[in-house]
Amino acid sequence: MKFAACIEYDGSPFYGWQRLSHGPTVQGHVEQALSRVAAETVSVVCAGRTDSGVHGIGQVIHFETSATRPLRGWLFGTNAHLPDSVAMRWIQPVADDFHARFSARARRYRYIILNRQARPALLHQRVYWQHGELDTESMHLAAQALLGEQDFSSFRAAGCQARHANRDMQAITVSREGDFIYLDLVANAFLHHMVRNIAGSLLMVGAGERPVEWIAELLALRDRKQAGMTAPASGLYFVHVDYPEVFGLPTTYTLPYYNF
Repeated sequence: MKFAACIEYDGSPFYGWQRLSHGPTVQGHVEQALSRVAAETVSVVCAGRTDSGVHGIGQVIHFETSATRPLRGWLFGTNAHLPDSVAMRWIQPVADDFHARFSARARRYRYIILNRQARPALLHQRVYWQHGELDTESMHLAAQALLGEQDFSSFRAAGCQARHANRDMQAITVSREGDFIYLDLVANAFLHHMVRNIAGSLLMVGAGERPVEWIAELLALRDRKQAGMTAPASGLYFVHVDYPEVFGLPTTYTLPYYNF
């Protein structure tokens, strides 16, 4: 049978999602836990790989197995064998033609900035902290230049392995609630470090170091060297994956939110 499942994780202790031989990864732990429940080797495919330190709320995977277990057994059994920083949120059988990566229509990310003078303690490794006042309205206005299908080479990591840099940005907003600034992005797919590079450039606009029009200029330049820094992984959350209704997967999702 083929199953789809949703994985939540705190990315702080891991070298990222993808299985590695030299350090702990989320995929490695998930595969080990599933293999123990199935009593056979299980390999998983994810909707989108995340880097070291990036968090996941709605990472979707699929796997195939000959083992027969009730859904409750898969869920509770897998979570019993996972570290506290990783959890399976739901699991269900899917059609043979479902693919966690290639069946996806869109992915949603949220980047969280704590904008106050004092550094965080409870939210250490959960947000990006910047003490200088940021102009959220300018950041939001500048971000609108990224909407639509465009070449995002200026926001692409040097080591990105994607065949091309064209992506369809379906929605992007910057909003503030108290000391917290939320950057929300929805696209058909994302390049390596794309969200963090966009965040780093928008931070420069918010700080008044660059004008609102600069983001559109960066996009046209198609030159990563001209853009801002790669914002730290601590503020980034992989929130949700959108699939065609025919697969019957859950459509609701939770946005990470802080206000204290």
